[in-house]
Amino acid sequence: MDVTWMVRGAVGGALIGLSASLLLVLNGRVTGISGVLNALMQPVRGIELVWRALFVAGLVLGGLAATAVLPASGGGAPGLAVAVVAGVLVGVGTRLGNGCTSGHGVCGLSRMSGRSLAATLTFIATGALAVLATRGFSVGVER
Repeated sequence: MDVTWMVRGAVGGALIGLSASLLLVLNGRVTGISGVLNALMQPVRGIELVWRALFVAGLVLGGLAATAVLPASGGGAPGLAVAVVAGVLVGVGTRLGNGCTSGHGVCGLSRMSGRSLAATLTFIATGALAVLATRGFSVGVER
């Protein structure tokens, strides 16, 4: 891990925090991606539809822009079957956990939510276990 990689992470985290704060202050809404996306699947109209659609479009366009500017950051694209299964699992998980990592980790923790703390600790522990499992439970070995 080099300094550039850490700076990108810090800048990205700061931008996420700034955007979550701006949405809360300017629109009175919590930045939970699953909640924003779920509401788009419901019959919403007017300004609710507009800001939610723009929010999701910004996520997609931001990811495409980052991949264009920093091609190595995109990684390899999964096959369609893997993407569909992963999407379904993420959707089920956000329903079971009453929110996603952005809703709990960014917004819930900043509001001192005990439920969000438990969810975020679960996300981190599960992610750490997944990394260990993919590395054959070898600590300190980079691939």
